[in-house]
Amino acid sequence: MRELNLDRLRTLVTIADLGSFAEAARVLHLAAPTVSLHIADLEALFGAPLLVRKRGEVTPSGVGDALIERARRLLADADEALDVVQRQVQGLAGRVRLGASTGAIAHLLPQALEVLGQNHPGIDVQVAVLTTQDTMARLAGGSLDVGLVALPQATVQGVKVQPWRRDPVMAFVPSAWPVPQRVTPKWLAGQPLILNDVGTSLSRLTAEWFALAGAHPKARIQLNYNDAIKSLVAAGYGATLLPHEATSSTLLDPRIRMLPLRPALWRPLGIAHRAGPLERATQHVLDVLWQQRQA
Repeated sequence: MRELNLDRLRTLVTIADLGSFAEAARVLHLAAPTVSLHIADLEALFGAPLLVRKRGEVTPSGVGDALIERARRLLADADEALDVVQRQVQGLAGRVRLGASTGAIAHLLPQALEVLGQNHPGIDVQVAVLTTQDTMARLAGGSLDVGLVALPQATVQGVKVQPWRRDPVMAFVPSAWPVPQRVTPKWLAGQPLILNDVGTSLSRLTAEWFALAGAHPKARIQLNYNDAIKSLVAAGYGATLLPHEATSSTLLDPRIRMLPLRPALWRPLGIAHRAGPLERATQHVLDVLWQQRQA
């Protein structure tokens, strides 16, 4: 059996609603012979009359009535599918998959997502907590659309990376500790430390900062969740090195003191996305992120 044609079904439903071939042709902007051909094709497909012409009025046959009931649902589903896709093409709706670290998600994304929700409420951003390495791999594999990644990054085919912002890395120490005006690697290496997991970009960055001064301290504990690290600092368990995002509105616990480093250390971040043409929803997300950029 040949497949059903939606245009022919729409013609059938319109005739049934208006009770006239001529009116259906007018409403559908079709020639009268085309309307007749649509019905003839459907009747040939099913091998039964679908419409009954009687005293100048056209009404569905029993078979026609059963088909029209289902045709209405098919046409409604088709119209809905067209509307959904058109809204995505126009950037009014869509799903964008974004990967970032816990720190970026907690302190950098909320403001961007708030702006996006105000300007583009139909866009659904699905956020995944990922390391930079995982984010780059998923972008290359096509399972992510946007990523916030540590810099520098090696070139990955099919992925475009651009510098986004850089934030100063600061020392977070318990307020009760006696501390110098600026924290040096030598001083900090002599304190109990809480550091990021080995393998993270921040861990490599801070290890290089210590190593340039000839220090190679061992942490009391290693975590990959900045808020948990700060809680341990507040409890007096140790000191840490974390980026300070100037756009973050999170108030610092009074039991924690945040101090600058000597030499200064910066955590650079980039925005990564798949190369090539972008869906409008993805472009809207990127536009909002670029608005959050801080040199």
